[in-house]
Amino acid sequence: MELAKSRTGALIVIERDVKIQDIIATGIQMESEVSPQLICNIFVPNTPLHDGAVIIRDNKIAAASCMLPLANDQDIARELGTRHRAAIGISKESDSIAIVVSEETGKVSIAKDGTLIADLREDVLKKILLKNLVNEGKLRQETRTNTEHRKSE
Repeated sequence: MELAKSRTGALIVIERDVKIQDIIATGIQMESEVSPQLICNIFVPNTPLHDGAVIIRDNKIAAASCMLPLANDQDIARELGTRHRAAIGISKESDSIAIVVSEETGKVSIAKDGTLIADLREDVLKKILLKNLVNEGKLRQETRTNTEHRKSE
């Protein structure tokens, strides 16, 4: 939430089951550990990596400065900027979750399944991420394990 406090614009995409290698290829490859310090540093204005999105894959920063597809729906509010349209776009074209920090307001939003949930408090953001990344990840892993176990019988 440091980015929100400092009103530093950011766009962070978390890859899930649908791989977005084509998006990752548009940016600068990193394969770095995820840390709040590195993410804050990436989005410092007027630095080489600050434009575009950071993509997180398998708990690592796969790439930065990635170009995302923009949602061009007519029903998206006009006051939403490019970051928000990009977040909605990637969440429509994949099952990725995108986190957006507005540089104008410092408000944090999340895009999932083509829908933007705006102006989230930190506790609500954590709940959404835990539900959609940790809990669903465990369920998918259990399903794969059970399927593999049945096949081996």
